Amino acid sequence: MNLIIESSIKTLEKTRSLLSILNNSQLSNDSVPPYYSSIGSHIRHILDFYNCILNSENNIVDLTARERDQKVENFTESALNYLESIILKLKLLPDLLDKVIIVKDDLGLGKIKIKYTLSSLLAQANSHTIHHYSIINYILIGLNIKFGEAQFGVNPTTPYKRVNR
Repeated sequence: MNLIIESSIKTLEKTRSLLSILNNSQLSNDSVPPYYSSIGSHIRHILDFYNCILNSENNIVDLTARERDQKVENFTESALNYLESIILKLKLLPDLLDKVIIVKDDLGLGKIKIKYTLSSLLAQANSHTIHHYSIINYILIGLNIKFGEAQFGVNPTTPYKRVNR
């Protein structure tokens, strides 16, 4: 298996660990300031990003046309099923990672087309996931939920000092 795919799966598996300690109420709780987003909304967003990549056709990925299944935000079982489907698709992804694809995205000035390789887009998805894990960490602290994953939300290249909370 390709290292980019392995890294993505290793990162995504932290979602499985997180979901195993949450109930539906904790997953959907959007009471933590300043953004009032839920852990579930971030998990759904992460998985939608991957799903968009993995379900693309004709070498075109439109990141503005992501699915947004509210059940994933509110129900741990739905989130877990979605996660498992993404991991399975990653494992079955053909080794065409150097293939050039067109990515459509809106960077703030309207939809544009960008040339990527599939591997570069998957690397971006992995970094994007870690970024959202960091936000989830803030929500976990705000909800007073302990999650034992020491490097959750920390990029592997970031100097890191764990502070007991």
